[in-house]
Amino acid sequence: MAEAMIDVQNLTKDYGTYLALRDVSFEVQKGEVLGFLGPNGAGKTTTMRILTGYMPPSGGTARVAGYDVFADSMEVRKRIGYLPETVPLYPEMSVWDYLDFTARLRGVSNRDDAIERAMDLTNIADRADTLIGKLSKGYRQRVGLAQAIVHEPEVLILDEPTIGLDPKQIIEVRHLIKSLAGEHTVILSTHILPEVSQVCSRVLIINQGKIVAEDAPDRLSARVRGAEHIYLQVAQPKPEIPTELEKLKGVLGVKTKEPGTYEIETNLGADHRAEIAAMAVQRGWGVLELRPVGLSLEEIFLELTTEEDSSPAKDDADEEESEEA
Repeated sequence: MAEAMIDVQNLTKDYGTYLALRDVSFEVQKGEVLGFLGPNGAGKTTTMRILTGYMPPSGGTARVAGYDVFADSMEVRKRIGYLPETVPLYPEMSVWDYLDFTARLRGVSNRDDAIERAMDLTNIADRADTLIGKLSKGYRQRVGLAQAIVHEPEVLILDEPTIGLDPKQIIEVRHLIKSLAGEHTVILSTHILPEVSQVCSRVLIINQGKIVAEDAPDRLSARVRGAEHIYLQVAQPKPEIPTELEKLKGVLGVKTKEPGTYEIETNLGADHRAEIAAMAVQRGWGVLELRPVGLSLEEIFLELTTEEDSSPAKDDADEEESEEA
């Protein structure tokens, strides 16, 4: 198997007595879009700051494109495009001048072509000569995206990339992120949970500095529950239906939701809808609906992160994360 584009092993970060990251490990493969979720102060921004070389870890290792983020910091930075939640823009500069400035910092050889490409991708070409200070919040966010991709990095780390955008712009940015997948590896942190389902191939949820879940969005529900759930609605409800269904191999239990509707719990990793449908037809129940039942990403997030916070007071450095779930 090819080496992961991002490889984080046993990462720890402490701010005095407060542990912001606790033995965090994960990998991101080339071309993957990873959704990075967690409540305020969970450790998302700390992780991203370590990956971008902004701060060193207290323990563990992190590698980007094979380079250690601490020992080979400059090599890592060449390969990363970073959009922080608060974009560092210069209001007195025009859009073109700002992107030219960032391209020069990145050592881009053919700057004009690179700038035009970045502006076209983010739909800001018509604002090239406009002072950044005169742009709306949405356009400023798009300028921030343009600076993150102007040097065509292998890895993109995006912290709340659609914040401040209107619905049309949000759709455009989502399409842009999806189009970058494959050629670029993307870590996307956002509090807009449906955005993760639409854009990301995998989700990682962090809480109190620890990874609490990691899987594809459509598989997280079963992982959290420890079982698959199937919804069955029939035209001919009968008292014996739950008992009959429980006779099927792999069925763990059946709940009657209302007359004629049932929620069937089955073991993980198998799809039992064919057997359920066959039994319903054979018994003459009349199947009206048969489908998987999953928790929404919001429900999964709350299930994994809602708890009493008994951790010590956070150090001021961690308070600066100002993260959103």
